[in-house]
Amino acid sequence: MPTASSRPNDLAATVVVVEDDRESADILRLYLEDAGCDVHIARDGAEGLELAHRTSPDLVILDLMMPKMDGWTVCRELRRTSDVPILILSARQEEEDRLTGLGLGADDYVVKPFSPREIV
Repeated sequence: MPTASSRPNDLAATVVVVEDDRESADILRLYLEDAGCDVHIARDGAEGLELAHRTSPDLVILDLMMPKMDGWTVCRELRRTSDVPILILSARQEEEDRLTGLGLGADDYVVKPFSPREIV
């Protein structure tokens, strides 16, 4: 099976990153693009939900604490209409938060601070 970096550009994995922290979003973009992904950034939950519906991504990386619409709501809404893999990336590290995210349909939960290599 080809990896993202060995695929032709027209087969690159599309990733939507929903992250209001510019530095985290930029780091994720850098590592994901280096791995051959087509990356789209949303700075708030409402924009992220719209972007995910418009681009039909292969993966959504989702922060929880964001303006306009929190990540919990985005995850719940995405799951109503899509089975896209969702990776929650959050500073919220309590077990209850992780279990809630997974219970809402997230496929994985990574706690900040994170190593970009954990994501890629």
